[in-house]
Amino acid sequence: QVQLVESGGGLVQAGGSLRLSCAASGSIRSINAMGWYRQAPGKQRELVASITSGVSTNYADSVKGRFTISRDNAKNTVYLQMSSLKPEDTGVYYCNGDFTTYTSSYISIWGQGTQVTVSS
Repeated sequence: QVQLVESGGGLVQAGGSLRLSCAASGSIRSINAMGWYRQAPGKQRELVASITSGVSTNYADSVKGRFTISRDNAKNTVYLQMSSLKPEDTGVYYCNGDFTTYTSSYISIWGQGTQVTVSS
């Protein structure tokens, strides 16, 4: 079984910064990719940023130049450094991971979500 635990959300003023963390634990043989998604009230969940096992990254156009995704393989943790935050960045941020388990199963897991609120 694999679990994701997120942390780092909160309330911040526009222009401020936050760092989100997502730690994976359990029967993980390898991490294939991890990403951050967000869901604003009344909107669909959208991809914010992702990072592959080869550390190739992908960002939503709305966050390019402001957010940075990184990973610590030794800790099975992915981070999202968010800077120059805007009110439109407000939402619940979810971590997602694609893993290969020790039983050679391929699974996709979601974290519980962490609230990010940016005040104007």
